[in-house]
Amino acid sequence: MKEFTSEEWALILGGSSGFGLATAKAVTSRGMSVCIIHRDRRGAMPRIEADFAEIRAHGSGFLALNLDALSVEGRNTTLDALAKEMGANGRVRMLLHSIALGNLKPIAPVPSEVANGTDYGEALIEDEDMARTVFSMGTSLLSWVQELFARKLFATDARVFGLTSEGNQVAWRGYAAVSAAKAALESVSRSIAVEFAPYGIRSNIIQPGVTDTPALRVIPGNNRMREVAEKRNPFGRMTRPEDVASVIALLCRPEAAWVNGAIIPVDGGERIAPS
Repeated sequence: MKEFTSEEWALILGGSSGFGLATAKAVTSRGMSVCIIHRDRRGAMPRIEADFAEIRAHGSGFLALNLDALSVEGRNTTLDALAKEMGANGRVRMLLHSIALGNLKPIAPVPSEVANGTDYGEALIEDEDMARTVFSMGTSLLSWVQELFARKLFATDARVFGLTSEGNQVAWRGYAAVSAAKAALESVSRSIAVEFAPYGIRSNIIQPGVTDTPALRVIPGNNRMREVAEKRNPFGRMTRPEDVASVIALLCRPEAAWVNGAIIPVDGGERIAPS
């Protein structure tokens, strides 16, 4: 028996890989329909289309749009198309913000370069880089929530999710902009949880353990991060996208309605294990 109906839709921002794709597969296998927004080049589409075919095979509604989810035009195009696809009875049961578009420049030069009087080997982050990252991976969640609400597309019991990381507290080199974005995302989610609660909207942030995703692979020192995570995790392995997707699907159930405004670790105990 399916846990959800095809009239209940998941809108996933960044759903062609990693956590977004895994979540799309998890909720469609439980009966929910899915709208995926992604931004990919033509060369990546054969792999992506194979994954989308797997989602379609579950028989619920499916819509995929390859566009810029961070532009006003992209957001309006998406919601126009989604409203048409859902029809009169469909509503957005779940919104997942899984956009990974951040700047990984350091904020200060390496001390040895300064001491030697050499040119900096790396470009340093600038105001525009920081602002764009904070919006892309943080405050853009609110833009989507507000527009969905204004268009009356949310279900009466809706769930909003964002994704944070250990970098919300740990200062990795080159991670300052993303760390700021995660802090902003968490803050915005708490405000959504309070101010939209009267309208039946719950908002929570998921904090996965270190997970081998395309977003992780561009972080400087990611190989070391993976090695440490495997050794540190009580289960002897890294977190998988499917682990996180299963928890998100679980939190969409009616029984999880009282979970609101939380940051929920999904890491197998990685964060509490000794280094």
